[in-house]
Amino acid sequence: MTRTHPLFDVFDASIDDALAARFTDSDAAVRRLAVIEAADLEDEAWLPALTDALRHDTDADVRRTAAQRLGAWDTNEAVDALCAALRDADAGTREAAADSLTALKDPVAGERLLPFLADADADADAFAHAALLRALRELRLPQATQPALAALSDASPEVRREAIGVLGWLRHADALPRLMRLARTDVSTQVRHAAVGALGFATDDSVLETLTHALSDEAWRVREEAAATLGKLRLVAARDALERALADDYWQVTLQAARALGRLRDAASTHAVSALLTYPVSNVRREAALALGEFGNVDALAVLEASLADGDPEVRKAARIAIAQIGERMGSGA
Repeated sequence: MTRTHPLFDVFDASIDDALAARFTDSDAAVRRLAVIEAADLEDEAWLPALTDALRHDTDADVRRTAAQRLGAWDTNEAVDALCAALRDADAGTREAAADSLTALKDPVAGERLLPFLADADADADAFAHAALLRALRELRLPQATQPALAALSDASPEVRREAIGVLGWLRHADALPRLMRLARTDVSTQVRHAAVGALGFATDDSVLETLTHALSDEAWRVREEAAATLGKLRLVAARDALERALADDYWQVTLQAARALGRLRDAASTHAVSALLTYPVSNVRREAALALGEFGNVDALAVLEASLADGDPEVRKAARIAIAQIGERMGSGA
């Protein structure tokens, strides 16, 4: 990183001294501004001052600001300070540190999280444990597999949810049986929701029964996620279950079921989806029209043409697209 402040060329020493002095000013507002200014310079020479502010400043606003600004660095020093801040007395600082760790992009820096993860597991610090797992998720470190598998049994639903995220991003096939069990039986809606979504990396129909069962979950968000996941997997055997889900009490579930049926491209669902073109929620009508276009069934042309007079322009647009798709199919003889 290079120094970018325009005055460095002329007043390098005085700027350094003046800024360094503000880090120890008696006024917390001055110290906070010093943290912001030093971070904006993007010069690693200021990193010790920033991490020291996060670790030791007596004012929560200063520590919180330091935690936010340190998210721009993937250095070991910054990562260690952020991990330690997950146990800060101030909730805002803990949250800021967790958010900054989630912004990590360098897998090498991410490896610094693993020892802290072991400590979090040992002392049952649910917030830190969940935050570290969340930070590891998109880094896809194979070394995170075993800690994540162990965390599936944690007492905290937040920890279990984040562990599912790690295993889902790693596409860890051996975790599928445990994920299916969590999708069916976990007491936490957020955990069941995460588990159902994570089943989307399956490469066969072994998850079909679990996902169709989830279409009847007591929580509508789980049902919605189950429909979305079935659509991603394009499991034709799920057609009947998805058609039943079109009658769900929540329009969000109905929409995802219609979208999933469209992805199956099974013309046998034409009648069931066509009925949605009079649904009271326009987003559902739009999705139904698009699904009918995917089916390519000429039997849907009449209802689609009627939808050209729909009050919502997005529904009319979707109907035009679907009619054109069906026309192309007819023209090609498909």
